Amino acid sequence: MITPLPDPEPRLIALPGVYRPQADTRLLAGALAREPLWPGARVVEIGTGTGVLALRAAARGAQVTAVDVAWPAVLAARLNGWRRRLRLRVLHGDFAARTRGSRFDLVLANPPYVPGPDAVLPTGGARRAWEAGPAGRAVIDRICTAAPALLRPGGVLLMVHSGLCGAHETVALLARQGLSAHVTERIRVPWGPVLRSRRAWLREAGLAGDGDEQEELVVVRARYA
Repeated sequence: MITPLPDPEPRLIALPGVYRPQADTRLLAGALAREPLWPGARVVEIGTGTGVLALRAAARGAQVTAVDVAWPAVLAARLNGWRRRLRLRVLHGDFAARTRGSRFDLVLANPPYVPGPDAVLPTGGARRAWEAGPAGRAVIDRICTAAPALLRPGGVLLMVHSGLCGAHETVALLARQGLSAHVTERIRVPWGPVLRSRRAWLREAGLAGDGDEQEELVVVRARYA
């Protein structure tokens, strides 16, 4: 979890427990802005939260599906789409189940990625937005292995996550699925309250050093040939 930055979309509705746009959202938004997107392109956002990235894609004329496991996020994204007069198809549930049989030109993902000592992930509450198991890869790995079934030929996956999870592991796993992948964006941000609260565990797990106070965030871009 990272320290909240000023909301880049201050008029967005964010219901209690919904992940608000932060530094990782901004980083992924920048990658989206540089990605070619044409009217009618099919886009899916995994873990939409407030719907901010889905809305940006819809504003460029894309046909956008947004998925989230949390009902408050689904509601918030629908309300934000209605307020912006942008058409979003917002679905509740697991991304793999809700997208089965559909293929997209662009997949956007800001999955839970904070490593933690508990291998059992929460099934409710705000923690679902960041808790990702001891390696931080519980959802990242699922997205990587699902990518070939999600993407049309030539389609692109843009995914943001912490460097604590291993960007090289993401790139290698995507390559094993037949995608051409590389890191396109990197920034460093101060640790937020969640990482600070588990400093001792992160050191014991070999994920952080004694003096670490910053987290690297990366965007991985993968293209399906």
